[in-house]
Amino acid sequence: MTLQLTPATALIVVDLQAATLRTPFAHPADGVVAATASLAAAFHEHGGPVVHAVSTGTPPGRNAYGSEPRLFPEEGRVLAAELPVHDADLRVERARLSVFSGTGLADALHGRGVTTVVVAGVATSFGVESTVREAYDLGFDVVVASDAVTDLRADTHERALEAVFPAIGRVAASADIAAALARARG
Repeated sequence: MTLQLTPATALIVVDLQAATLRTPFAHPADGVVAATASLAAAFHEHGGPVVHAVSTGTPPGRNAYGSEPRLFPEEGRVLAAELPVHDADLRVERARLSVFSGTGLADALHGRGVTTVVVAGVATSFGVESTVREAYDLGFDVVVASDAVTDLRADTHERALEAVFPAIGRVAASADIAAALARARG
């Protein structure tokens, strides 16, 4: 079945930044960055909003790493150099898992008439999944770019793509998303 998008579709890029790209992922991060860069270029070409979500660290709370918040230094917040970034792109910074949590992003996207979000980035079972779940709860139609996401472990990545995301949205390859965007906005 051919993927259909509405003209009111935005791209959300999750944590493709220096601090996270040093992580050993299940799939090479350079492929995820390349697929995401291609998507961002398609959104720029067709006038679709692009959001770059940057993690500033982690909130306080007991977990395997302790209970204190962790802060990424400024150099860890630098976006991957391969990503095309335009002045009109939105940038949100947060210390939560979901890019919507405490950032005002939902209001900004709704204010632009956005009804569908395409999500790419890292990590599939953390920032990406949290963002997808909240986007769904906020009433957005959601598409996950299957070749533009990866996780720390292959099994959690596959579980999200095969079991979680299809229950709350759609999953498609970046080339299919770019083609659907061209048809919708062309």
